[in-house]
Amino acid sequence: MKPTKIATGIPGLDEILYGGLNAQCSYLLVGSAGTGKTVFSLQWLLDGRRRGERGLYITLAEPQEKIQQNVAGFGWSLDGIALVDLTLKQDDPQVDAYQVFPPSEVENIPVWSGIYRAVRDTSPTRVVIDSLTQVRYLSTDEYHFRKQLLSLVTFLDRSGCTSILAFEPTELEREASVALAVDGILRLRMQVSSNRMIGLRSIQVEKLRGSDFMSGLHPLRIAGNGVTVFPHRIETVGPTSPGGAQLGSGTPGLDELLAGGIEVGTTTLITGPAGVGKSTLSLQFAAEAASAGHLGVFFAFEESVESLLARSRAIGSDVSALIERGMLRLEHVNAMQLYPDEFLARIREVVEGGCRILVLDSLRGYTLAMEEFGTPVAHLHNLIAYLNSRGVTTILANEVEYITGDLRATELGVSHLADNIILLRYAEYDSRVVKVIGCLKKRLGNFQPELRELRIGADGIQVSDKLSHLTGILTGVPTFSGGQRHAV
Repeated sequence: MKPTKIATGIPGLDEILYGGLNAQCSYLLVGSAGTGKTVFSLQWLLDGRRRGERGLYITLAEPQEKIQQNVAGFGWSLDGIALVDLTLKQDDPQVDAYQVFPPSEVENIPVWSGIYRAVRDTSPTRVVIDSLTQVRYLSTDEYHFRKQLLSLVTFLDRSGCTSILAFEPTELEREASVALAVDGILRLRMQVSSNRMIGLRSIQVEKLRGSDFMSGLHPLRIAGNGVTVFPHRIETVGPTSPGGAQLGSGTPGLDELLAGGIEVGTTTLITGPAGVGKSTLSLQFAAEAASAGHLGVFFAFEESVESLLARSRAIGSDVSALIERGMLRLEHVNAMQLYPDEFLARIREVVEGGCRILVLDSLRGYTLAMEEFGTPVAHLHNLIAYLNSRGVTTILANEVEYITGDLRATELGVSHLADNIILLRYAEYDSRVVKVIGCLKKRLGNFQPELRELRIGADGIQVSDKLSHLTGILTGVPTFSGGQRHAV
């Protein structure tokens, strides 16, 4: 018989727990100071209150007044939640006893009995004890602590409670019996980023008796609305097959080069050096698709939305009307404020909202955001697998360092993820710099294996006929192939 699941009220966490925590079980919430144990626990109790459940919060570390001050910053009220303060007050008669007796003899029994009494008096559905480490500090005898802990867990479970017991990670390493006594372990972490100089928070489920769960480290944020978890999903390509219909660029010469356009549901890599027109061309594809009724979303890692709009107006292709109609969205993404799974959650949100063509500009900005969290290629592969499974047409703008010289599709080793590769290139000809465009790969359709000149100006984007009179274009320094000289 499967255990009954109860929702946690923490966005993203129930997905990791495959539905929530098992009811009438005890869980260890492990984390060092500042990782968010108190906020996490109170948010869980508040969710129970919304569901009509009775909540009990027993504090052994911070006084009740301090806790209420802390939650006020989130706009939360603890009304309806029983708050029992078992911290030692300075005016408590037991304080004088410390001069004669050790803490274990002064506080041990009163604290344990206070916990039992609070549970019996309130008959709660959800219980938080923050923190069990304080009781461990009072127990100099490990044997008696283990015995008391097992008795407490049994008592809580038999009382019909689902309980969260906060605990310090260093004490858990010393006292392994704590992990054996509970039904599950959730571990909160915070590491300081060497590159960003900020705290990177995450949660990991280490144990969940009677239920499977999503393994791995899952990033989380603590903001004005409390804790939000971003599950680390491993995406798989679904049954959707790309191809069939095509999306054109709205530029006749380019559509001719691509034999009509790019296939719906494919991934296109537009690659080239800085300033060659990758963003402009990517936005043109998105705008053309939006004009045809396909919702487009453009994520800009390096350029502001205002700059993109000014660029579109400068070439006579103002996309403001499409934005006002809700068919095109431009979003600036700060690469230094993102977790990979947080960005994937945003991608899933726009796709579930109807997005059919999505642009990432650029892969270099995406890499900057993701390299803190492992191999960026792995994160990109995961993201593309999700987009492909939903039949979304994806465009990736990629910057290469070298303006001329050896030809490289990318410097990130991601060209294998693309169904289509459009190459933009600078070339020197007749004492001037020209832009060249070509298609290197088109997995699902034909294309013209030729190079053409790309012009971007006040009259829009134009692509010339084949540059048949030049050779060596890909070296960056083409030469005249003979016969009458042509203007490029």
